[in-house]
Amino acid sequence: MRTTHRQIAIVGHRGAAGEAPENTLGSFALAVEQGADAVELDVHLSKDGSIVVCHDAKVNRTTTGRGAIAELLTRELKQLDAGMWHSDRYAGERLPLLEEVLDLLPPAVGVNVEIKIDSPELRDGLLRLLRERSMLQRVFVSSFHHGGLTRMKQEEPGLRIGLLVDKKPIMPEEAARKYGVELYSMHPHHKLVNRQWMEQANRLGIRVYPWTVNKVPRMAELIALGVSGIITDFPARLRALLNN
Repeated sequence: MRTTHRQIAIVGHRGAAGEAPENTLGSFALAVEQGADAVELDVHLSKDGSIVVCHDAKVNRTTTGRGAIAELLTRELKQLDAGMWHSDRYAGERLPLLEEVLDLLPPAVGVNVEIKIDSPELRDGLLRLLRERSMLQRVFVSSFHHGGLTRMKQEEPGLRIGLLVDKKPIMPEEAARKYGVELYSMHPHHKLVNRQWMEQANRLGIRVYPWTVNKVPRMAELIALGVSGIITDFPARLRALLNN
């Protein structure tokens, strides 16, 4: 992942979700245009085994369709409009497959894949795809399902994993003891990040990527604390702050 902005990585949340329909190719392209060093996205598994980029388990909120991704075939998912709800400009956007996003992004742009469901089939499919494309060093995988992430790391030691943390906070030192595997990163809700959190993470060499930070004053506070990067819906906003 490139980090040209004082070594603080700009991570576009679902692309540039503050200005484009989340988790679409248009949103990821905008994030890159705005200077994102990486993009964050969410994945589910379709009925026929495709890795689909979408936040929700159902398509209802962000497409013209209805139903669970796990109960729909890829061809059915591809018929849905994933941009019309946002604006006419993005009408015609489709739910992308993970491989399509990887094809779109320039090689220097990192990818944070969040696994939304605790599914062995999804974990296996993701590992297979990353191995086939030799992308273990470009992609880092995060999830609230820490046990599943740990199993992936044990199966593929070269995988970079990041623990998502929110309502059940766990500090870096406790996480390292509990899971006993190398942690590439931790992704706490930004309100959890303080000096103690950063001191522990730094001692262990764990990167910290707080989410989802859209207000400039909070971005500045986190930068001062020494976070590795910031996950934001507005990559251009963070880029402007770093450039100044």
